[in-house]
Amino acid sequence: MKTIIFASMPGQKARIWIALIPVTVLVAVLALDISIFGADSILGASQVALLLAGGICLGLSVLCYKTPWKSFEKAVSAHVGDIAGAILILLLIGAISGTWTASGVVPAFIYYGLKIISPKVFLLTACLLCAVVSVMTGSSWTTIATVGVALLGIGRAEGFSDAMTAGAIISGAYFGDKISPLSDTTVLASSVNGVPLFRHIRYMMLTTVPSFVITLIVFTVLGLFHKETGSGQMQVYSDVLRANFHLSPWLMVVPLLTVLMIWKRLPALAILALSSIAAAVAAILFQPEIVSRIGASVTSGPAFRVFFAGIMKAIFDSVSIETGNAEVNALVASRGMIGMLNTVYLIICAMFFGACMRASGMIADLSRLMLPLTRTRGGLVGSTVLTGTVLNGIVSDQYLSIILTSNIYRDSYEKQGYENRLLSRSVEDSATVTSPLFPWSSCGMTQATILSVPTLTYAPFCLFNILSPLMSLLIAFIGWKITRPVPGGQGVS
Repeated sequence: MKTIIFASMPGQKARIWIALIPVTVLVAVLALDISIFGADSILGASQVALLLAGGICLGLSVLCYKTPWKSFEKAVSAHVGDIAGAILILLLIGAISGTWTASGVVPAFIYYGLKIISPKVFLLTACLLCAVVSVMTGSSWTTIATVGVALLGIGRAEGFSDAMTAGAIISGAYFGDKISPLSDTTVLASSVNGVPLFRHIRYMMLTTVPSFVITLIVFTVLGLFHKETGSGQMQVYSDVLRANFHLSPWLMVVPLLTVLMIWKRLPALAILALSSIAAAVAAILFQPEIVSRIGASVTSGPAFRVFFAGIMKAIFDSVSIETGNAEVNALVASRGMIGMLNTVYLIICAMFFGACMRASGMIADLSRLMLPLTRTRGGLVGSTVLTGTVLNGIVSDQYLSIILTSNIYRDSYEKQGYENRLLSRSVEDSATVTSPLFPWSSCGMTQATILSVPTLTYAPFCLFNILSPLMSLLIAFIGWKITRPVPGGQGVS
């Protein structure tokens, strides 16, 4: 019986063509969704595309690959279970969005930022600030959800496009995330490939620092050539914010407390939760009128009841604060936890598609397409970078991309005698930084949701994320600091 089943299975070349079908369907349907719904595709169209492609993968693998149904159940359960922590982080990011806005922290950040940061160096400052915060936090998501949101408001007031500002924010955040010893992706890439953490980080500097320097130069030039058309608007924004919020330097205690918790290396969930609580207390102390106004839209009665309703609504619901200026209203609007649910919905569907592709073995089949290119140093690194990038689009998750890419190429690096740190660096140069460039990936949709800027709109300005894989290829072809293979294929790692 086993022989009959094995004989009925397609050959290696046929398997590769079959594996391309779900990916082709996914790309085609997502492209059609985005052309019809635009940024609103996250509201359901993108999720349906992922479920459809996952269903096709599942059907093909059962019929052609003879994959047991239990394999899919286990894979889906494992993949969805792996993102439980990420889902909680997303919900807490929504809570921070609401409490930091209602408390006046984000408005104060924007107000003082307009006073301090010159438009000529704004993009440079935004990128550097996000890089520093991300190195300290080890999390691009936390950086973008806090400092990034405030910087977006400053950039808008100073006349920069949201796409350009978001690109500077994401570039800085992912630079810090990539080299921080606190970053989960950095720890994952080094540990999966058996490279000591700080050895991995030092080796990444050879590609990461040049990419970031070029990024900073480009943002500096863009800032210098920026026409200061927003000076009058900046004053309007400042006046409106001052008129509607009680702005005080004491509000900066909340972000400083957050930085202190980061320095103490508290878990991300604890930092986000405690920061939300601190901001909620600040909202009651500094913005009682705004909290009352939010609460009054829900209930009436004693002040305590209204205050409680206002704080709760700011945490879990989308809130729009009327300031008398439509553009400032957009700056101080928050999504709350509810605003993150579509992203959670998308991530779960993406994990379903990734689980089907992995359980069926289609990921392994697609990887065979790259094997003929791995015979040279440049081809090997290029294949690794391309695979890490493409897998972000297929499995929609950078953690899976890191693990799968490492597993696919580990034997090739060992056989050719290259150091394992070259593999870990190539994986980070691709799988870690390219994830926010895909509209349907967990990172892409998360950043688009947090910043309210569509992924395809900000992607061209994510200079660091684009340059990192290209720099990895350049360094590989040059051969700088890459150990040459030794006879017999025995590496020196």
